[in-house]
Amino acid sequence: MERLYLKFPTIEDKENVIGFKQEFFKSTQKMAGVGCLDFAKSYEEWLQNVNDSLKKETCGEGRVPATQYLTYRISDNKLVGMVEIRHELNDYLFQFGGHIGDCVRPSEQGKGYATEQISLALKECKKMGIERVLITCKKANIASARTIQKNNGKLENEVLQDGIEKQRYWIDLSDC
Repeated sequence: MERLYLKFPTIEDKENVIGFKQEFFKSTQKMAGVGCLDFAKSYEEWLQNVNDSLKKETCGEGRVPATQYLTYRISDNKLVGMVEIRHELNDYLFQFGGHIGDCVRPSEQGKGYATEQISLALKECKKMGIERVLITCKKANIASARTIQKNNGKLENEVLQDGIEKQRYWIDLSDC
C-alpha cells in the first residue's frame, strides 16, 4: 500500500517547504534533489527556479530540464521528502548525477520513504518516456544504494568525483 504521493510545488506549499529546509539546516546533512532549495533566498525564488527548470529554454545554461516533486505522506499530509527528475542527461549528470535526485527529511529517515519515493519517481519517468533511468549515490551511502537496489537498480560501475567514490545504477523501465 502506498503511503506517499508526489506533488508539484505551488505557493500553497511554502510553509511546508520552509520547515523542510530548516530541518536540514539544523542537521549536519546536505539536501539533494531539491532544485537548489538550499541556495534560494526565498521560497518564491525557489518556486520560480522550479518552474523555469521545466523547459530547456528557461532551465539555465549548463542545466537540463527537470521536474521537481514534493513527497507528502498520505495519512497526515506531512512533507517527508523531495525528488527531482531530470528529463535528460548532460555529460556531468551521465557521469555523476543521474536522472533522479532525492532526499528524505532527517526526522523521517529510516522508515522506507526513500524506497517508495524513488518508486513513485520511476513511474513519473516512465510517463515522461524515460525507459532507462540512471541513479547515482556515494559508495559510502549504504542506505541510498539499498534504496536503489530495491527499485531494481543494477550497478554498472563506480567512478571518482573529487576523490569520492560514486556508484552508477541503471533501472530498466521498458518492461514495466
